[in-house]
Amino acid sequence: HRAQAWEFVEKLPDGLDSHVEQGGTNFSGGQRQRLTIARALLKEPQIIILDDSTSAVDMDTDARIRRTFATDLAGVTKLIVAQRLASVEDADRIIILDEGRVSDFASPAELMKTSTIYREIYESQQRGVVA
Repeated sequence: HRAQAWEFVEKLPDGLDSHVEQGGTNFSGGQRQRLTIARALLKEPQIIILDDSTSAVDMDTDARIRRTFATDLAGVTKLIVAQRLASVEDADRIIILDEGRVSDFASPAELMKTSTIYREIYESQQRGVVA
């Protein structure tokens, strides 16, 4: 349930025993992302690295995954690469990269005050335009 995959897995004809095609082509992008997160969480990692791992899921599913990460994985170090700021709004700290270099490193609240890049991305995404 932590990866929000069970909702579609239980509806598959063979449930957990369903066949997965090479590259997961028989699943949508969001389903593949949730299955990948679920597989990673099965290992009960101390550190988890997620690279744009919820870009293909809707905002509600992304929010549920983030809530689960905050509660069920409180002691796990999470390094999350994301373009959608909503995916990292609960982060302790965010690294802003500009042209491959670290331009800012702070909490989301602090970045809102001090980082022009962060504010521009935030404002564009609030308008519904992904930067």
